[in-house]
Amino acid sequence: MAQAEQTTTSPTELAALQTGYRRLREEIGKVIVGQQDIIELVFVGLICRGHALLVGVPGLAKTLLIRTLADALHLRFNRIQFTPDLMPGDITGTEIIEEDASTGRRRFKFVRGPIFANVILADEINRTPPKTQAALLEAMQEHHVTAAGNTFVLEEPFFVLATQNPIEQEGTYPLPEAQLDRFMLNLWLDYPSFDDEVRIVRNTTSARDARAEAVITREDLMRYQQFVREAPVADNVIEYAVSLVGKTRPGREGAPEFVTNYLSYGAGPRASQYLILGAKALALLDGRLTPLIADVNRMAVPVLRHRIVPNFNAEAEGISTVDLIERLLSEPAR
Repeated sequence: MAQAEQTTTSPTELAALQTGYRRLREEIGKVIVGQQDIIELVFVGLICRGHALLVGVPGLAKTLLIRTLADALHLRFNRIQFTPDLMPGDITGTEIIEEDASTGRRRFKFVRGPIFANVILADEINRTPPKTQAALLEAMQEHHVTAAGNTFVLEEPFFVLATQNPIEQEGTYPLPEAQLDRFMLNLWLDYPSFDDEVRIVRNTTSARDARAEAVITREDLMRYQQFVREAPVADNVIEYAVSLVGKTRPGREGAPEFVTNYLSYGAGPRASQYLILGAKALALLDGRLTPLIADVNRMAVPVLRHRIVPNFNAEAEGISTVDLIERLLSEPAR
């Protein structure tokens, strides 16, 4: 295996990250039953400075999970409920006319919208028109808002968790693929197990009122984010990630025949970047200073699921994007 580059990271920093993550999980566990893999991947997105899209049928506690995460962090949190009549200014803010009581003069004043927070819950993002979606997605990408010719920088860290309902499509505005690419992760929440559902019913039908306490500060979180960036990666792991993404592109050299048969478009370079960042984060949370190919494989589904576009052949045969990604992972490495 190729040697990883030199790094300034230390076992002390690694231990601090693991301790912070363990405490976070304990606090979230006071409110959320199960969903351990989703909690881990949401935290991975957070320390990778990415955004996440949570998809699941109603009643799986998507909103509660995000709110509880915000409670466990010393960060400003805002929830935006997306509706068909929501306008871009309702998210970013708007100018109002303000009168000076002493002089009687009027002037324009910018009133900041709910986007000015550290953790944003964009609830049912596919319920609002594209113009409003674009206002949020621009802020996600640029980390600033432009209004009336002025630029307002969003405070770091800035993290958007958006939810979608996959079974109710009437009156929705699906996000275009180019805008989906702004999200590092696409996470699908499944139904709870029998035992977990028993615990959920027991907890939510009693007088119990659990709430997560804040255990990670803004400074801690930004230090974890820097730690992920500084973690070394062996050349062969980077090459594997780039090769895996390259195989999703129909008609390109190295792409398997089934990719050409079943995909219209493959993933871009941003997917390779997020595969490596996510693999770094998984390795650090597991107590390792450098990721393995297995970490890249684990990130493949949440990173690639919304970045590859199946064609008519795949839809006609009932082949999903997850099926295609898992088939790619079973292909021999180039």
